[in-house]
Amino acid sequence: MKKYAVISSVLLLMLIAFSFSEKKADPYFQFHENLSEYHFFVGNMADLQPADGIVPYDLNTPLFTDYAGKARFIKMPAGKKITYNDSAVFDMPLGTVLIKNFYYFHDVRKPELGRRIIETRLLANMQDGWHTYQYIWNKEQTEAVFEPIGDVTTVEYIDANGKTIKINYVVPNQPQCKGCHNRNDTIVPIGPAARHLNGDYAYAAGKQNQLQYWQQQNMIDLPSTNIPANAIWNNEQSGTTEQRARAYLDINCGHCHNKAGPGNTSGLFLDMHETNQAVLGIFKTPVAAGRGAGNLTYDIVPGSPNKSILVYRMNTTDPGFAMPEVGRGTIHKEGVALIAKWIKEMK
Repeated sequence: MKKYAVISSVLLLMLIAFSFSEKKADPYFQFHENLSEYHFFVGNMADLQPADGIVPYDLNTPLFTDYAGKARFIKMPAGKKITYNDSAVFDMPLGTVLIKNFYYFHDVRKPELGRRIIETRLLANMQDGWHTYQYIWNKEQTEAVFEPIGDVTTVEYIDANGKTIKINYVVPNQPQCKGCHNRNDTIVPIGPAARHLNGDYAYAAGKQNQLQYWQQQNMIDLPSTNIPANAIWNNEQSGTTEQRARAYLDINCGHCHNKAGPGNTSGLFLDMHETNQAVLGIFKTPVAAGRGAGNLTYDIVPGSPNKSILVYRMNTTDPGFAMPEVGRGTIHKEGVALIAKWIKEMK
């Protein structure tokens, strides 16, 4: 026990030292200990009412995080524009801040009863690259404070079926945040790409395509045609089963499982641009999954989701086997069902 206590203490000191190094002065981003000091929101901060220059956005298919709701915003430096890219994350100017808030409605069936915001994550584009900062909200919902070592908090809410759900929600530490945002050992955003953003958003003035709105706000210059768009994973009208399943895997797994991501050693690539069926997992044996394979042989067996390692690892909460590794302590039943349906329909 003494050995583990020493290891834990060393890791804690390393994280504290790491957090201090992340607070260095930068001409494009001024770090604050309290979220309120950024003045991203006006009025009651928990209402998440954006201040001038703070633009809300959403993704066609978002990443799953234990059924948490998410409110996303982007803050752009005045007079600067995003550089459009049709296949990768947009190149955003220095000083850009992405703001993502994680919350739970007290009763999913009755949003008017209010919500509890758990954390706010910032991704800031600074002189030496992107940096991550996570803020944990207090119980009074009046402030969120920077916490580099993360946290675990109990969340209780009523789901869409009227069932009371109680979970241990994990706020990741800074190194874990960097793990998901890693591309060629460099921190990059995940969501702000054309295929994720090319959809409608319900603005205060009405529903409008997000990218067109951004262009109207002089945030980006768009090509006249051929802007890609991922399907909406849970909307059958937005695409076929395969298109919706690939969109789900793209955002939930593809940021890691791609040729430049930390999961590249697996040889399993799940981003939307992958067309090689072998590396997409079809009749592909795992490189080094060990017991994580669940005594199964292939990542994907067409027609047989129950024989597919991909479904097995999505359908467990065992921390040694579950995928994704970070941000999921519960099984996304609807997501698993979609992937299983896609595999079952494969010829």
